[in-house]
Amino acid sequence: MTTNFKGELMDFGTPKVMGILNITPDSFFSGSRKQTEKEIAARVIQMAEEGADIVDVGGYSSRPSAAFVNEEEEMNRLKYGLEILFRETPAAIVSIDTFRSNVVRECLECFGELIVNDISAGELDEKMPDTVAEYQVPYLIMHMCGTPQTMMQYTEYDRLLPEILHYFAGKINTLHQKGVNDIWIDPGFGFSKTTAQNYEVLANLQQFTIFELPLLVGISRKTMIRDVINVPPEEALSGTIALNMFALMNGANIIRVHDVKEAVQTVKIFNKLKQNDV
Repeated sequence: MTTNFKGELMDFGTPKVMGILNITPDSFFSGSRKQTEKEIAARVIQMAEEGADIVDVGGYSSRPSAAFVNEEEEMNRLKYGLEILFRETPAAIVSIDTFRSNVVRECLECFGELIVNDISAGELDEKMPDTVAEYQVPYLIMHMCGTPQTMMQYTEYDRLLPEILHYFAGKINTLHQKGVNDIWIDPGFGFSKTTAQNYEVLANLQQFTIFELPLLVGISRKTMIRDVINVPPEEALSGTIALNMFALMNGANIIRVHDVKEAVQTVKIFNKLKQNDV
């Protein structure tokens, strides 16, 4: 399983670690919020030293009931963060966490090829698929209903897994017809799903491998962990490590995390288990 990025193949034979860089004041985990030049520079250098394969940069918090951020403000945050990131780590592989096609276009024109991480899979901006196809960049699509402000109003499903799988099947077919060649999928843990539903999806994660596309799992320090062990985000690292290992053993190719060093260590242990067919 590979992805074409900047003319080279990214091989998912070994799982990848995606480190989170939030250029936001309101992300749910306070430790991930980086806004000053000094904070951003220190964070990207740290992630590079700890072994992040990808850095995911976001300028719009998508936590439940997050405040709305207009397009200009999101653009300014992303461009500010990306300028510092590429100055400090010019060889970094970077994704931008946005659902707006204009933001994607501006960032691609300014910084060159990037991975597009769209929590709405084009639902919140119908121009996004065509924009991704035009620039021929990898496109990460996630399952969510509604918007970040309303998504937790949409947690009723007749059949949870079949509905999510059907959602991806339709999206993938449409994207292929538009000429998008490199698609990644994210089941959307915490988005339009209760804690029980999140665990149902995770327990059945292998079903998502049917698409034979890179599969990302983003569960780092989320409510689905905190609800079970009754801790705040600052104390949810051990639960994150446990669920990331489960995800890797059940088909995840990318884990999106706040804590890069621990995730890289988790991948190393997973690879050792895999070598011995455990």
